[in-house]
Amino acid sequence: MSEEQQVEQLIAAARGAMANAHAPYSRFAVGAAVRLTDGSIVTGCNFENASYGLSLCAETVALASVNAQGRFADVTEIAVVGGAMDAIGEALVTPCGRCRQIMNEAEQMAGRTLSIYCATPSGDRVLNLHVADLLPHAFGPKDLGLVPDKKS
Repeated sequence: MSEEQQVEQLIAAARGAMANAHAPYSRFAVGAAVRLTDGSIVTGCNFENASYGLSLCAETVALASVNAQGRFADVTEIAVVGGAMDAIGEALVTPCGRCRQIMNEAEQMAGRTLSIYCATPSGDRVLNLHVADLLPHAFGPKDLGLVPDKKS
């Protein structure tokens, strides 16, 4: 599979996860997909809560699922797709600040630069970013003197 096909596959997985979003309050659905070193993909979607503050972002759900599998150091790239459920147009969604910080943690623990693909729901527009673009001068494990413990 070509690199372009792999990116399309990752975005399609994020789009599929977006369809499962629990977003009855904001009506803003987001899906995320994380590719691991073995090519497998783990997805997540936003999960809102009536108290709002307890809501979970798609990227956080996907990365927490990866971590629950003991594969946090295996992250290679992430796709994010989202938008208003009732909107006519399409917006290009980028991760919130919290998710950017969690992606920074994943990148530092993986010991590799992660590509972050932000796409419209149709996939017509894709922005390829890196954690450093999203969160310059980030604080993370390296600042605390932690060296990634690669499990795989």
